[in-house]
Amino acid sequence: MKNLDIRQIHALCFDVDGTLSDTDDLYVERFLPFFRFFRDPLRAARRFVMWAESPGNFLMSIPDRLGFDDEIWRLYDWLNRRYPRPLRHFRLIPGVHEMLAQLASRYPMAIISARDERSTRAFLDHFGLTPFFQVIVTAITAEHTKPYPDPIFFAAQAMGVQPEHCLMIGDTTVDIRAGRRANAQTVGVLCGFGEQTELERCGAHLIVQQTPDILNVLRP
Repeated sequence: MKNLDIRQIHALCFDVDGTLSDTDDLYVERFLPFFRFFRDPLRAARRFVMWAESPGNFLMSIPDRLGFDDEIWRLYDWLNRRYPRPLRHFRLIPGVHEMLAQLASRYPMAIISARDERSTRAFLDHFGLTPFFQVIVTAITAEHTKPYPDPIFFAAQAMGVQPEHCLMIGDTTVDIRAGRRANAQTVGVLCGFGEQTELERCGAHLIVQQTPDILNVLRP
């Protein structure tokens, strides 16, 4: 694992699920009995709920590999418009709003999400985050979704920076792999799906416990 070169960071790219959003703990507790034999039942239940309530970033490369990601996501968008999912089981990770408000005055910022567009924008609007971002990249914005680098290339161009001057921040190996393939620097966060060992193995430049810790990392 390498250290970040702060001087080379001119723009920030954030994942959503597990990076900006978390699951509601009361909802998670309903699933605890099913995971009572796991080493860490609470973490296992949280990961299950996050997977069930979102597309699941770790699965997002499968349609790309089969060559029908656009068709899958158009169907997913249609299903979400017809049967919208409630946001009540998601919450904003504490400190994220304050972090984004401070960073937005110093960096252009992008959302890089494997979610569908409707639910991504609904989440950002619900928590008042939309004004912080110059560009919102969702599952079918670019030719391929994460772990391909295409979403970061798209966001970098929209923000007027080179991909190597972006910092990709996310909780899964999918985020780290996309960032590394775009030649961007990467930070893994441990408040979502990912485990430290797998994020390190994928080449994360830095790993932090919670997303708001980025403020200290990027402190001028």
